[in-house]
Amino acid sequence: MEKNSKGSILTPILLSAALVLGVVIGLFAGRNSVDRRLRSLAGELDSPGGKISYALSLIDRYYVDPVSTDSLVEALMPDLMWYLDPHSVYIPASELAEVNMPLEGEFDGIGITFNMSTDTIIVLNVIPQGPSQKAGVQNGDRIIRIDDSLVAGRKLPMDDVMKMLRGPRGTQVTVSVQRKGIDDLVPIAIVRDKIPVKSVDAAYMLTPDIGFLRITTFSQYTHDEMVRALGELRREGMRKLIIDLRGNTGGYLGQPIRMANEFLADGRLIVYTEDRNGDRMEEYSDGKGGYQDVELAVLIDENSASSSEIFAGALQDNDRATIIGRRSYGKGLVQQQIPFTDGSAIRLTTARYYTPTGRSIQKPYTSADSTYGYDIYNRYLHNELFSADSIHFDDSLKFVTPGGKTVYGGGGIMPDLFVPLDTTEMTPYYMEVAGRNILYRYTMEYADRNREKINAVESIAQLDSLLDADTGMFDDFVRYAERNGVAPDRCQIRQSERLLRALLRAYIGRNTPLEETGFYANYYVVDAPVLKALEVFGEPHRE
Repeated sequence: MEKNSKGSILTPILLSAALVLGVVIGLFAGRNSVDRRLRSLAGELDSPGGKISYALSLIDRYYVDPVSTDSLVEALMPDLMWYLDPHSVYIPASELAEVNMPLEGEFDGIGITFNMSTDTIIVLNVIPQGPSQKAGVQNGDRIIRIDDSLVAGRKLPMDDVMKMLRGPRGTQVTVSVQRKGIDDLVPIAIVRDKIPVKSVDAAYMLTPDIGFLRITTFSQYTHDEMVRALGELRREGMRKLIIDLRGNTGGYLGQPIRMANEFLADGRLIVYTEDRNGDRMEEYSDGKGGYQDVELAVLIDENSASSSEIFAGALQDNDRATIIGRRSYGKGLVQQQIPFTDGSAIRLTTARYYTPTGRSIQKPYTSADSTYGYDIYNRYLHNELFSADSIHFDDSLKFVTPGGKTVYGGGGIMPDLFVPLDTTEMTPYYMEVAGRNILYRYTMEYADRNREKINAVESIAQLDSLLDADTGMFDDFVRYAERNGVAPDRCQIRQSERLLRALLRAYIGRNTPLEETGFYANYYVVDAPVLKALEVFGEPHRE
């Protein structure tokens, strides 16, 4: 059910409670015992939330059919939070662990990356030293059964498969796998254990002195992960750095503060928060950051939110980095997670955060705003993703950095260098092979045919050598697409060839032990914001 219809539930229930009260009192007039109880309940109306408590009490005691008031509360809680602001939420007990998992930085499972592009679970990568590797699972294995349940050929939802594979650490699950060269299914008993969730999922050297770091979330370990990755890049010669926060929707508030501290000189304001009473909490850099000498570019887009905006805003307002991409999401509200005894929780907005110049990044909203979630779509309709000229800021929200740069509040971080969404290479041919998953299936089958070589890749140089040697890959893919129902259109293929070649190499790279690093090391040649960052760093573009 949509929020606007959900949101309409609360008011009718409360109004109905008042009407029911009148009817019940009328029917039971003269019945002293019931009347006394009703009068006692009516006293609760004077307390905060008294109407809701009173209505629930009436329903529990007098409704014609038995009703679970717990179920009513579960139904009311999401709407109650929705009436506050777009980011205050109720999380049922059954969903809390899953919701918190990206923030906690770990979960209990078997330690594999898998794909279900067809109706079979294909193991893409086995986490080193994880429970599956210790048990003998290999890259390229097909999982046919999980315990006694057949999972191949059933087109199960991804969530169902994950629930079957995950479980409390120390428990056992048996997977039966189909393995190349083996006729029978191979049963493998795996003891579940703690599995880390990486928030830094790609780190490598783009050039001899430019590093690339992609951060996908802000968990409790993100700062530690970043520092480890930066240490390795520094040893490889990094003097300049691209930090990619595109699509990063945020996480813990403390992490971007610690991360920004690594790049800022002593005494620089990073962020401040302000609560309902005007009480302000400020966070400053301590001058102990190990990367104050590194030249920085930060990539953002319309899906970069919350902690991503704190980090980008801190570096932009301190004239410390060049921000590149498109206007960020615009979430400047701070939530505190408050648990209930039944295992559920609420995330309640308790403050607003501001960048060092005093900007509130929160985009406008109203209470119970049913249009808030359509903001990104509206940006698309208004051409904002394609043209910086379509973005208009109120002059009253203008701020100036210490270095004299003009920045704006009131709706996300506007990058210093705008890079529009580019769809010129997305021809109908490309849309067919990508939309039908033919492009991805080809790379999966390619990895299967070359499994031994794929599994042996340990560096970007090795990956490049493997892919460069296969000079006929692109033509082979075009023939594969034709066999799968997409006729070649030579004009459109030429227009999309650069993009298609990059994606073929990137998807194959993701299938190697390099995982996301293997993807981005091949995709960057068609990634306009990355190329813009290289240009800022004075690096000539190379095909």
